[in-house]
Amino acid sequence: MKHSLILLPGLMCDQSVWAPQIQALIGIADCTVPDYGHLNSLSAMAEQVLATAPTETFNLVGHSMGGRVALEVMRLAPLRLQRLALLDTGAHPLASGAAGARERTARLTLLAQAQSQGMRAMGSQRARAMVHPDRRSTPLFEHILDMLERSSPAQFEAQINALLTRPDATPLLPAITCPTLVLCGEQDSWSPPEQHQAMCDALPNAQLRVLPHCGHMSTLEQADAVSDAIDAWLARPTTLK
Repeated sequence: MKHSLILLPGLMCDQSVWAPQIQALIGIADCTVPDYGHLNSLSAMAEQVLATAPTETFNLVGHSMGGRVALEVMRLAPLRLQRLALLDTGAHPLASGAAGARERTARLTLLAQAQSQGMRAMGSQRARAMVHPDRRSTPLFEHILDMLERSSPAQFEAQINALLTRPDATPLLPAITCPTLVLCGEQDSWSPPEQHQAMCDALPNAQLRVLPHCGHMSTLEQADAVSDAIDAWLARPTTLK
């Protein structure tokens, strides 16, 4: 019997960000990739994941913003998750004071650029910091831009609001007892390894993987390594039926 596996994409990402894993795991997992549409809060996204999940219990992987959605799913319905995987993500809320103001300004500046110049023009700047420097000006980078161009400024605005209003999920981590994978790229400047180490330390049943020569877009940059890590994680025993 195949595993039920829900794969949650990150900010302005779609099913193509998971294409290598869907193909690699086709023999062991039935994969579902939700579409957030124009939902503008992490809790609303999590509620949609739960409402549209193909099975009562399932395994859940979230990348970037999708990891934060996954933590909201865990908060809302912990008994429905067999296993949890958090990739290139975080649990902390928007910082207070100057740091939070800087993040808000940076995100709204990108939104203004997307509204005035289009998603691809915005992405050509934003995405440079999302990948390992060696992957800029490559077909993989163009693939990411194509994905961003399929979205819209309206969706971007909704998802920016979701991130700027994100809850603090750090108090939840010690209560997550299901088998948990925490994974990131070694050169992920958006969600660095030390952030993932801190999450792993707070999770009672977690394993940490840091992938070398990899930025924020691990599912594409180190597709085989991510697929192998998910395969091994799915093999970990769970008492949840």
